[in-house]
Amino acid sequence: MEHVRFGRTGLQVSRLCLGTMTFGLQCDEPTSIAIMDRAVEEGITFFDTADVYPLGGGLPYVGATEEIIGRWLQASPGRREDLILASKCFGAMGERPWQKGNSRKHIVEAVDASLRRLQTDYLDLFQLHGPDPSTPIDETLLALDDLVRSGKVRYVGSSNFLAYQIARALGRSEARDLVRFESVQPRYNLLFRQIERELLPLCAEDQLAVIPYNPIAGGMLSGKHQPGAPTEGSRFTLGTAGSMYQQRYWHDEVFDDVEAIKQIAKEADLSMVTLAVAWVMANPVVTSPIIGASRPDQLADSVAAASVALDPAVKAQLDDLTAKYRLGDAAR
Repeated sequence: MEHVRFGRTGLQVSRLCLGTMTFGLQCDEPTSIAIMDRAVEEGITFFDTADVYPLGGGLPYVGATEEIIGRWLQASPGRREDLILASKCFGAMGERPWQKGNSRKHIVEAVDASLRRLQTDYLDLFQLHGPDPSTPIDETLLALDDLVRSGKVRYVGSSNFLAYQIARALGRSEARDLVRFESVQPRYNLLFRQIERELLPLCAEDQLAVIPYNPIAGGMLSGKHQPGAPTEGSRFTLGTAGSMYQQRYWHDEVFDDVEAIKQIAKEADLSMVTLAVAWVMANPVVTSPIIGASRPDQLADSVAAASVALDPAVKAQLDDLTAKYRLGDAAR
C-alpha cells in the first residue's frame, strides 16, 4: 500500500483510509475486529472514526465504535504505534444542549472522552464533524490550538464544511497565529461532485489533505440495489440514517446512471466498487479516500482500486456521464 503526504504536513498516510462507522450496529464486535485485521493485512495504516459512531444508532449507541477500536488496539501491544488514528466531534453525545457543537467546552470534553474510549493518549488527527454557526470560529480554533499544544492532538481538520467556511477558518488561523485545518473530509463520489466547483480548488491552492467519504455512495455504486423499496439491512434502511441515504441516492435517475456505470465497469473489466473508488483516487487533489465494510471480504474490491491506473478514456466516460452531479445531488 502506497503512503502519501498528508496535505502540506510531513505526515504520511496510507493511500486508502479505513472508515469505521459500521462498527457496533451494522456489524458486531467480532466482525469489526475482523475488518480491522483485514485492513491492516492489506497495508491500510490510516483509520477514521467519530465519537457519534456507529452510524444510525442515535444516542443509545454513541461512542460504541470508539470503544470497539480501543479494545482492539489494546489487544496487541504496539498496535497503536502502527496506525494513524483520526476521530471527530460535533454531533450530540447527550441530551444536554452543551453536549454537541464546536464550543470550547464540548471540544475539550469530546477529545478527552474519545481518548478514554480509544484507550490512547493522543489522536493523530482530530476533526470537526460539521460547522457550528452558533459558535464563533475563533473560539473553536483557540480550543483546537490548545489541544495541539497540549499534545493530545497532532493535527486538526474538518468534515462537511463548505468552501467559504474553510476559507474563513484558514484566514482566522493565519490572522491569529493559531493551528489551522490541515484536512477536509467531504462527501465525494460519481453521484456527488459538487465539491469540484469550489472546495477542491481551495484545497489544491492551500495544500489541504482531502480524505473523502462515501466513495461508493453508501453502496449504491456497488450495483447491488434495484429500484423500488429500499433494500432491507442496507445503509438505506439503517436506523436514524436510512432516510438520509434515501434522500441522497434513492432516485430513478440515479438508478439509470448506475446501470450506465455498470456497463462501463464491465467493459473496463473492473468491479463497480473498484471502478468507483479508482475514479475518486484519480482526482489529483484527493489524498486518501475512506473505504468501509460490514464484512471483511467487502474490503477486497475497494483495496483493489489502489492498484488500478484508471484508463483516461474510461475516466472521461465517467466524467461525462456524471457531469450533472457537479451541479446538484441528482440534477433534480
